[in-house]
Amino acid sequence: MDLITKILVTIGSSVSIGFGIWHFFVPKLWKWYSYIDTQATELIVAVRAINVFFSLSLVLFGVMNILLIYSGKVNKYSMMVLLGATCTLWLTRLVFQIVYPQGSMNPALQYGMLAAFIVITLCYVVALYLVVTQK
Repeated sequence: MDLITKILVTIGSSVSIGFGIWHFFVPKLWKWYSYIDTQATELIVAVRAINVFFSLSLVLFGVMNILLIYSGKVNKYSMMVLLGATCTLWLTRLVFQIVYPQGSMNPALQYGMLAAFIVITLCYVVALYLVVTQK
């Protein structure tokens, strides 16, 4: 893999890992469970499970991308598949931020998240394009 691809994947993956780690703490920091009736125990468990799954997925995808892009053993097809999945995830998150913006109580937060999601998505999409067009 060329240097530009490695740099783009490293940036996107580092931010993904950081965002995933940070997201483990989001429910407590933003007091998510205070908005849910304490009698809705199954809902609380479901929200917790989804958040852990989401957070762990971000961390694992970021780590896998970095491990593969820097290993001397990755083939083009494997990298395309992993980057394709990562692009799909981040593109979906970007679309959700546009259609159903989070952080709307604070414009800096809302548009900061949008900008971050655009940058991360672009890092992965351009890296995928470079891998696909590589000879």
